[in-house]
Amino acid sequence: MLKAPELLLPAGSLEKMHAAFDFGADAVYAGQPRYSLRARNNEFSTLDVLQQGIAGAHARGKLFFVANNIFPHNSKLKTYLRDMEPVIAMKPDALIMADPGLIMMVREKWPEVPVHLSVQANAVNWADVKFWKKMGLTRVILSRELSLDEIEEIRQECPDMELEVFVHGALCIAYSGRCLLSGYFNHRDPNQGTCTNSCRWDYKVENASENETGDLARIPVETIQFNYQKALEDANQSFSAMGDMPRHPLADRPYLIEESTKPGQLMPILEDEHGTYIMNSKDLRAVEHVERLAKIGVDSLKVEGRTKSLYYVARTAQVYRRAIDDAVAGRPFNPQLLGELNGLANRGYTDGFYQRHHTQDHQNYMEGVSQAHRSQYVGQVLNLADGWAEVEVKNRFAVGDQIEIISPAGNEIVTLSEMRNADNQAINIIGGAGHKVRIPLDAKYEKALIAKML
Repeated sequence: MLKAPELLLPAGSLEKMHAAFDFGADAVYAGQPRYSLRARNNEFSTLDVLQQGIAGAHARGKLFFVANNIFPHNSKLKTYLRDMEPVIAMKPDALIMADPGLIMMVREKWPEVPVHLSVQANAVNWADVKFWKKMGLTRVILSRELSLDEIEEIRQECPDMELEVFVHGALCIAYSGRCLLSGYFNHRDPNQGTCTNSCRWDYKVENASENETGDLARIPVETIQFNYQKALEDANQSFSAMGDMPRHPLADRPYLIEESTKPGQLMPILEDEHGTYIMNSKDLRAVEHVERLAKIGVDSLKVEGRTKSLYYVARTAQVYRRAIDDAVAGRPFNPQLLGELNGLANRGYTDGFYQRHHTQDHQNYMEGVSQAHRSQYVGQVLNLADGWAEVEVKNRFAVGDQIEIISPAGNEIVTLSEMRNADNQAINIIGGAGHKVRIPLDAKYEKALIAKML
């Protein structure tokens, strides 16, 4: 029988941690702001909350990993071991680490503590994995730049090392997070946990040409010769090809980009056959590859997003739990899972580097099933009594809407028949966040979230 991989979810707060477990996660990870890549929006910044998180996970028979995955400068080395003493005493199930120096310090002082190699360390081959096995690590989180075939080869060469991969969440446009944009613009170092997500700002693209000194300079708009209709026809023809598609001729030209809040600061970008990596990436969604990853023997499937919403945590946990359970039971992949993830805030989806080339038919299929189950998060059930649920409103919805009840007990799509305000008066529409309403709901839907079908 196929072994179920661990489902690992982010825990940005105690509430999100418990939601992850309620909806199917086996383990969670959280970071200490000073020593992880999420210095902001982190409830686990205090030892008291971290202790509650670790103890709460263990009370439920679940695992709790602590991220220590920065590349520290000298100043942080002076306090590291002292700061880690109380954390180690809480007995987290593993530390997630990237820096060889910090790993050495932990292995020397606390050799009994399991250490997982962070994706930040960029493990991309089986020799890399064997090295970290010799260093005493118990798991390697593989680089996001690997294909399914490469992961399978690493598994075959390293059968005695736990392997973990990312299956969902934001993708950095730099090599596994080694980005300089935030540090360049705002003096905020991503590898110190203070990334300002410069890749997601609002950029304009301008045409450029090489001048007599070899630098790239802006081309005045009036000199650009561009036939939109011809370009569109050429692009459509290109996408009809299979596998290695012919490149559009404009893809070989240099360009300059200008961020909207920094007029006049032009940055050159060049694109080659591998793509353009200075602009914002789509989000990773690899739920369709869960079965293959399970068959390969990957030990843990990881969702990114410690700063994401409660709805994000619950929905991704539930969807990937179902995908894992289907794979283990031998059931075929359910395309509806793609659409359920489409209701989350995202920048468009990609399966990253897992599969190198997609045909036009495959892309159309993925988009079609994604649009078939579009939804918007509109509320969270606070309590249930006498057939009514008190709902904290997140977005507007109304009587007559098709709503999806998303709960650990299962999901159900119903038509909202009535709604009452805080004074128990019947109402038809409720506005955005900041309100509470009551809707008829069965008692089994405790801890449910509400989404409106679009």
